[in-house]
Order: sequence, then structure tokens, then C-alpha cells
Amino acid sequence: MSADPIRVILADDHAVVRAGLKAVLGASSGIDVIGEAADGTEAIELTERLDPDVVIMDLTMEPMDGASATREIVARKLRARVLVLTMHAEDDYLVPALEAGAAGYLMKNAADRELVDAVRTVARGDMFIRPSAARILAQGVTKKNPLDAERARFERLTDREQNVLRLTAQGYSAPEIGEKLFISPKTVDTYKQRIGDKLGLTHRAEYIAFALKLGLLAE
Repeated sequence: MSADPIRVILADDHAVVRAGLKAVLGASSGIDVIGEAADGTEAIELTERLDPDVVIMDLTMEPMDGASATREIVARKLRARVLVLTMHAEDDYLVPALEAGAAGYLMKNAADRELVDAVRTVARGDMFIRPSAARILAQGVTKKNPLDAERARFERLTDREQNVLRLTAQGYSAPEIGEKLFISPKTVDTYKQRIGDKLGLTHRAEYIAFALKLGLLAE
């Protein structure tokens, strides 16, 4: 029995490009293009509705770009893996794309030769980047501010969770926080539980240390 085909959505703001990609993929067995999107918002909607294995995502689209759409697909915990396909060389765009959650990065001028392999690679759970991009990844890690990861974790909290974290670090009790945010103390405790699940913070001392590290108490 043959394996199920890899189900793909194409997200690019140029219909001619989508048609070309569809032709390349259509010439290969085991890959089905099940939807097309002209911007990031459409890509997210289609991904939620059609549950593809792979989303081939252009970066430069309006009103929502590919990196933002990729972050949203990851944030919604959708099953699809994103393969960035762009005209931009890796130098300035590879590291941000991977940080957004992309599982692969391919330039459009190599699509006719490498697209099918890239789709199959990310569909089976592996990362696809050109070997020559290893230098860029290494530079990206070297340049990265060590606090960037902590800031990114904080920004994944909802606005209400961020407020509860700040107020807890400032020494307010659950009833006091509830009064300030117009919610019940029990709801405050629920938000603290969510913060603990996301950041691993349980004691007030850990809240203070985290907040001081990011300068949250001065904001």
C-alpha cells in the first residue's frame, strides 16, 4: 500500500509563482497541492481549515507577511510545518525565519531543483536548509543577545498574563492584583498557573528574578 500523499498549501502573493510551484510539485508523485493563499492571513485560515502537512510560505506578502503568518501557525499549534520559499538570500532572513518557527528555507531560484526534496524533508520532520547556510546560522547564534530568548518567552504570554506577572513581582497579593485588574483572586491564580506552565515560574522570588532580568519592573 502506498503512503498517503504530502498535502501542501502554497502561500505567495503572485498567482504566476503559485502556478509554477504547483507545476513543479505536480510533476512529482506523492505530493498534492490542496490550497493556495495570496497572503499570510489566508495562509493561516487555510492551514486551520485544511490541515496540510506543509505550507510553502513566501516572506514578502501584504497585508500579513510570511514570517508573521509562520509565527501565528506555530502559536496556534497547528500540525503543518512551514517551508519558507523566498527570493531573499539567507544572510538577513534565514535566522529570523527559523526563529519564527519555519522548518526550512529555500530560495526561489533553486525551487526547480530542490523544492520537491525540501517539501519531503520538512514533511518527515527534518529541517531543510542549504549546507552553505551553516555559517549564517552560526553567526546568528553568536550575535544573539542572551536575553532575547527570555524576552521571546515573555512575549508569548497574553497581555493579562504579563500584567499578572509584573504585579506579582512587584509584591501584590492575588486579591490586590484582582482588584487592580477587575478580576477575582481565583482568576488571578489561574493566570499564575498558566504563567507557571509557560515559563516555569512558581515562587515570587522567581517572578522577581525574571522581571528584573528583563527590566519589567522599570516599565
